[in-house]
Amino acid sequence: MGELIMSAPMAVLTSKNRITAEDVVMLRGEVFGDGVVTRGEAEALFALDATARDKCAEWLEFFVEAVTDFIVHQEQPAGYVSQENADWLIRTISRDGMVDSRTELELLVHVLEAAKSSPSTLSSYALEQVAHAVVDGQGPLMTGGGRLIRGSIAKAEVELLRRILYAYGGDGNIAISRAEAEVLFKINERTAAADNDPSWNDLFVKAIANFVMCSAGYEAPIRDVALRRDSFFEQADPEIGGFFSRMVSGGLSGIMEAYRSPGDVEAEWESKNKAAEALARRAETVDAGEAKWLAEHIGDRPLQDNERALLTLIKHASPEIHPALKPLIDRVA
Repeated sequence: MGELIMSAPMAVLTSKNRITAEDVVMLRGEVFGDGVVTRGEAEALFALDATARDKCAEWLEFFVEAVTDFIVHQEQPAGYVSQENADWLIRTISRDGMVDSRTELELLVHVLEAAKSSPSTLSSYALEQVAHAVVDGQGPLMTGGGRLIRGSIAKAEVELLRRILYAYGGDGNIAISRAEAEVLFKINERTAAADNDPSWNDLFVKAIANFVMCSAGYEAPIRDVALRRDSFFEQADPEIGGFFSRMVSGGLSGIMEAYRSPGDVEAEWESKNKAAEALARRAETVDAGEAKWLAEHIGDRPLQDNERALLTLIKHASPEIHPALKPLIDRVA
């Protein structure tokens, strides 16, 4: 972080080892008083979070709000997390590749949710925190009285994964990224023999189908384009969120319907519906890179139930089956 510079009131708090509700009110005035959250203030808040053992309930909300404001909203265009800020956040909260506390994990997920776009490294790093708990029994999810069991995935973990995947991110691409899909396959392979919550199979199939079949789909503007289109995003943001929610939560029919719905944001962007229809056709086809990736991850071992469901979905929905996938598809004939 470099040399840490604190205001006098903040410096006093570091020696108290305790943060009260009254302290949070004071800190709100200190941090938000001028309307700008600086990196120095964000670093000071991290220092307070690390040194104070006794923190009031109001602290978590304030800490997450203030640091998120710095990362997501203080750099133009507002709402877009820069690679520099993403790297800074990961360095700040990481201890040997893991988030140190539940507070910092909540901050990480909240940044993803608050941003219109963020580097894929941030989303995959968040997913890795769940993988550490599931696969290795380590990280903040395993502390604080949690009931998580190493080697299996419970409903609470599935919902956290879903929350991360629903968040805006992935270098401006709403489709599930390869980095995210890699983490999901890692979790799936390491929990294959466990009594997992049924919601895991549902999420795994939908998310991997989204990556494999829809990676050619909708793309948000890159940062330099967004600088010229802020007013558009202010109006279209709820529609974009609804588009991705339907795409992942509705299974295959929801994925295809999201691309074809006439009222979605592509119809606002494209001058003709023909462009959106072409987009859907491309999304339905599994290309060579995706086919090879999936074939390598499944290999020759016996199929798991959710992998069988995934292959069945691809078999019935994709207009073309790439040769690399044909041996796998034949196994679900």
